[in-house]
Amino acid sequence: MCELLVSVITPCYNSGSTIEKTLECIENQTYDNIEYIIIDGGSTDDTLNIIEQHKSRLPENLTVVSEKDNGIYDAMNKGVRLAKGRLVGIVNSDDWYENDTVEQAVKHYR
Repeated sequence: MCELLVSVITPCYNSGSTIEKTLECIENQTYDNIEYIIIDGGSTDDTLNIIEQHKSRLPENLTVVSEKDNGIYDAMNKGVRLAKGRLVGIVNSDDWYENDTVEQAVKHYR
């Protein structure tokens, strides 16, 4: 059985003080076939620098979009439109998943 692609979206804006834990939770997932999409609303703090520092540890299938948007729901919708996964999850930039969250979601989906 081929591995199911899971898209995880993180909307963010000026999240420099919180996004590192979010990025680390994606890096530490026990499930590998993750497409990670970060939709940044044009941050003016160090959010984009922190994302850049984590790029080598994030999933290879990574998309980062940074442009002005109309708020968190607009950012989420942009991410959903880009998502190619069978399952789509959202983890906000001040939140995190447990290390096996995606694996458990796939297990229960199947």
